[in-house]
Amino acid sequence: MDAVPLMPHAVCWASAPRLIWTMVITNMITFLSYLSISGTLVYLARRTGRVIARDWAWFVIGFALFIIACGSTHLLEVITTWIPIFWVDASVNIITATLSAYVAIMLIRRAATIAFSINDYADRLSNTETQRLQMQDSLIAAQKIEDWSRMSATVSHEIRGPLEAIQNLQHLILSTDGIPKEVAHFARTTAEEASRVLDIAQSSLSFIRQTDKLELVDICEALDSVRFLINPIILEKHIDFHVEVNGNCIVEGFAGETRQVLLNVIRNACESITKPGAKVTVALHGGADIVQVIVTDEGTGIAPEVLPKIFEFGITTKGAQGNGMGLWTVRQILARHGGDVKIESAWGQGTRFDIRWPRRPAPTQRRA
Repeated sequence: MDAVPLMPHAVCWASAPRLIWTMVITNMITFLSYLSISGTLVYLARRTGRVIARDWAWFVIGFALFIIACGSTHLLEVITTWIPIFWVDASVNIITATLSAYVAIMLIRRAATIAFSINDYADRLSNTETQRLQMQDSLIAAQKIEDWSRMSATVSHEIRGPLEAIQNLQHLILSTDGIPKEVAHFARTTAEEASRVLDIAQSSLSFIRQTDKLELVDICEALDSVRFLINPIILEKHIDFHVEVNGNCIVEGFAGETRQVLLNVIRNACESITKPGAKVTVALHGGADIVQVIVTDEGTGIAPEVLPKIFEFGITTKGAQGNGMGLWTVRQILARHGGDVKIESAWGQGTRFDIRWPRRPAPTQRRA
């Protein structure tokens, strides 16, 4: 039996010429759209070949070929409207089915990775504004540090003259015969503290250490010096001030910075006291490798929203009276010595500082 010749679609649709042109135009538009999409995918695969994995590039190209195959079926719909090459149409459908299966399998295998990448990108996008604000804050903090560094040389120079004059006057007092022992004691203490003001000014403002040579520092003696400086606050507020010492508290470091750390922390504790008779306790514990300094107070505490960033530059709980450098300075000095400081605080109940000062700075922390 002879095969029945195939007829083009136009023969079947002869009674509806509008249908013929509707099918031709829509299929042609679909084919051209698929062609442009596949061309764009191939272009992207070539342009991003340096940043995406080779298997992903092949996946994109396979997807592009799949789209071309889909578009080709619509092109053959246009051709078979007048030319009955249905075997060619069937062959293209076979190729399309093969590519469809390949793309479907590859897509299923990569579904988890694609989902993770999309979620990760969404998270990064949502955090963009936060990161921008954090970067802006960091730049502002860096600018503040630079400004303070520029001021340090001028401030140190301006205060050196008056302080040296004070030291000279104290030397004359101590050289005078017959002065009372109490006056001599105050004169010596004043001369020592005038010298320390210079050390603190340099360390606080510019972090230029006052000597290149490590020395043995007794934290107990440094504490006595700090207590002398803050004694007016203790008396004014009627603070119940306690000191507890256990073990050897000598460390290897820089005396000026040791006093500065204690002064910043203990002064903050005393200034937070609002009720007469409230306690401030400083406990020193000398261990094998560290000296632990614990400062607790019964003051106002630190607000929960401020506590996580209390060691950041410019953060203060004192309003206009603070400059936000004290606790930041404490952490910087301890970090350079290889130590650490932690804080616990309850709003309205008090604060606890836990300072860990190593007996000797780590080798990487030692000055060259």
